[in-house]
Amino acid sequence: MANKGTGRVFGIIFLTIFLDMVGFSVIFPLFPAMLDYYLAAEESSGGGWASSFSHFLTSIGVSGQEYGQSFRIETVIFGGLLGSLFAILQFVCAPIWGRLSDRIGRKRVLMITLGLTSAGYLLWVFAGQFWILLLSRIMGGIASGNLSVATAAIADVTARENRAKGMAIVGIAFGLGFILGPAIGGFGSMHDLTEGNPNLTELGLNPFSIPALASFALALLNWGLVVFAFSETLSEDKRILKKERPSFFQLRKVENPAIRRTCLSYFWYMISFSGMEFTLTFLAVERFSFSPDRLAWMFVLIGCTLILVQGFAVRRLAAPVGERNLALAGIVMGCLAFVVISQAGVSSDHDTILEFGNLPLFGLGLLLMSGGVALISPCLTAMTSLFSEESRQGFHLGVFRSAGSLARATGPLLAAIIYFRYGSATAYLGGAFLLILPLAVLLTVPQPDKTND
Repeated sequence: MANKGTGRVFGIIFLTIFLDMVGFSVIFPLFPAMLDYYLAAEESSGGGWASSFSHFLTSIGVSGQEYGQSFRIETVIFGGLLGSLFAILQFVCAPIWGRLSDRIGRKRVLMITLGLTSAGYLLWVFAGQFWILLLSRIMGGIASGNLSVATAAIADVTARENRAKGMAIVGIAFGLGFILGPAIGGFGSMHDLTEGNPNLTELGLNPFSIPALASFALALLNWGLVVFAFSETLSEDKRILKKERPSFFQLRKVENPAIRRTCLSYFWYMISFSGMEFTLTFLAVERFSFSPDRLAWMFVLIGCTLILVQGFAVRRLAAPVGERNLALAGIVMGCLAFVVISQAGVSSDHDTILEFGNLPLFGLGLLLMSGGVALISPCLTAMTSLFSEESRQGFHLGVFRSAGSLARATGPLLAAIIYFRYGSATAYLGGAFLLILPLAVLLTVPQPDKTND
């Protein structure tokens, strides 16, 4: 493929992944306020899905007053369920989209998934009721499985020796999405279309419609670029017609043991990371009284770190140091990060909140956490691709993404339960301890050979 064509592919895939991350992360700083909003709205109107769940938690003794924090505990547990639902759909759909793209090409699959993404965001704009929000998240979760297709397209147009650099581009897109998504969510929530115009609520507009509208516009732009500017990266002669049903549960059918172990390492790492990532907003509210705009700045810091580490460290060090060693370093950084965060903002007895006294320590933990995942994600993705034969890129990357999605489906809910039952410090120390598993598994994986194409 010519350099110009390759550059165009990179640009469009970059935007696709970037917007997927925007859609996934725009809701992060909104979780406490958004879920409280829907719970209050449904309770005042006589009930609904969210309200019924809140009443159930109250009946078993779970309440915000009992927990004694600056947010309702229902939002933590219910937010965990909502985040897990999105990830469960990713888990189911990522390998399906990946394998389908091995059969019919990357472009057609991207057109379908991005169209569904746009429709989901449009629905969110008018999500005046919780069930509409839930439906929009279901549509987004199904479509977000296209990450396996996007990474397969990157693998299609990069040589083996440059595979990690190509995946670092994916990581930079993640980082930028992690900046813009929470920023759209946090800053957009400061402007309520219904304030002073209560009649707009009859159309389903709500305090979070502006972030949703911005996400819809970006997704629609991306769909147009794929339709009119994206060139297919998988030629007819390299497609396979055999139908398979790939998922993380099909891992035992992956012939290469190195791919299996890489996927397992990613799975265990993402259980810990996704749980800590989800509860991070609640911890910031609990310990430092962060508002949505402060939460947005927190994610800007995380996103900038992702960009710097993946844009410079991964691209420059992958060749001399090796993807495996960089991923190992990332796991160690993640372990240190969770230990640091567990201690930031509390006294030695873990009971007294220190307000902003330990904010620099919290910032250090955020830097270590985001730096660690910035090393792990592109390096493990590149390793999976390098261990794969060309005709099975979509399948293996689909299994890999499915492993991460299954982890994201269980991690947030598990972390939310531990957070509520035992406290934030215990949750983060548990997350650090869990990282021993992916570290042990990855130590058994060799550095992939880049000499054979």
